[in-house]
Amino acid sequence: MSSTDTIAAIATPPGNGGIGIVRVSGPQVPRLAQVLLGRRPRARHAHLCRFADAAGEPIDHGLLIHFPAPHSFTGEHVVELQAHGSPVALRRLLARVVELGARHARPGEFSERAFLNGRLDLAQAEAIADLIAAGSEASARAAMRSLDGVFSQQVHALTEATIRLRVWIEAAIDFPEEEIDFLAAPALAGGFAQLRQQLASLLADTRRGVRLNDGLHVVIVGRPNAGKSSLLNALAATERAIVTDIPGTTRDVLRETIDIDGIALTLVDTAGLREAEDRVEQEGIRRARLELQRADVAILVSDDDDTDADRVLLTGLPATATRLLVHNKIDRTAAAPDRQVRADGTHLWLSARTGAGLALLVAELTRLAGQGEAPAGSFSARARHVAALERAALALEAAEHALTDARAGELAAEELRQMQHALGEITGEFTSEDLLGRIFADFCIGK
Repeated sequence: MSSTDTIAAIATPPGNGGIGIVRVSGPQVPRLAQVLLGRRPRARHAHLCRFADAAGEPIDHGLLIHFPAPHSFTGEHVVELQAHGSPVALRRLLARVVELGARHARPGEFSERAFLNGRLDLAQAEAIADLIAAGSEASARAAMRSLDGVFSQQVHALTEATIRLRVWIEAAIDFPEEEIDFLAAPALAGGFAQLRQQLASLLADTRRGVRLNDGLHVVIVGRPNAGKSSLLNALAATERAIVTDIPGTTRDVLRETIDIDGIALTLVDTAGLREAEDRVEQEGIRRARLELQRADVAILVSDDDDTDADRVLLTGLPATATRLLVHNKIDRTAAAPDRQVRADGTHLWLSARTGAGLALLVAELTRLAGQGEAPAGSFSARARHVAALERAALALEAAEHALTDARAGELAAEELRQMQHALGEITGEFTSEDLLGRIFADFCIGK
């Protein structure tokens, strides 16, 4: 599938004296490149070119490289015009290309065409945006693995295993007169067990990939004056939040993104949770509750050794979120830094003011973010991938349950079809234009 129009965009932001690129893709590229160069360009050869406007006035000197279809990023004819990084010169060069028949590209349209032309699957295309937006070395490495197809290969392996089970079940349905009950065969049950294990493993890796990609969303909550803002400042190693002994000092949500051992963490300091009459403080508390609903990790800060009374503050925390219960201000009690794992969560004793025990919290956050746990093949992923795998897991469970009834082979086959469909949504085998629009709208211009 290819487009009939030709698109162009400044593919890299112009720098100060650096190289800027105007990228063009589409069927008009050979003619356009010949006009700019004055002769037919050789494939994948860097030509020194004098870029000029329609009147022959010079725009810049640079390089022109032609990548004929289908051996290009988009699968179409592509030409890259490398010029000096002057914003003015690049805008003039882009205007000249548009004048020759191209149009301005939409955000993500180059990657979208690469997907539509079979050069990338959807998960790989998304990895391009993830690589560009990577906020840490770990997330950049994970995005590169997804772009190389590590994630997609595992999804395809699951899909093939699902198809094999579908074939088995549908064959048994088509030949009910056979004396052997193929739906009760141990090999079929073993196939389901193996597929369930593979899916659970991939789902765990994908959730880790989301954390590597998006970073860990850490929400700090507690009562007023428990030391939440002091803890944020200590973790960020900067006086980011105002700290006073006046209850209600923090009235809004305060975010700080930090990097711990290559893992991006978004720290969110919130208003102290209590019954408040002040309308501004009430709004801050409402926003704190909203942050809790989307937390990966909730740090409940208490300024005494008893957190029982404070646990009610975690109402609304997602079931998948991790609880860390921080006993702050050990500098006042002469207690030693400590870490204990209890039934209600991990407890840490520290002092945000002096830094004593802070390394214990940093190590805990690093562990939760996946550093040290993630295998060498970790990949980046998105929330929609997790949702698709969760739907696949539900369909697989329903298919297994259906097979407990010897007459429900058709239901099992249908559930496996739904599972295959959910897996196909990840790589784009089954998708909609609305989904593509949402995905590629978040890309940079020229990518």
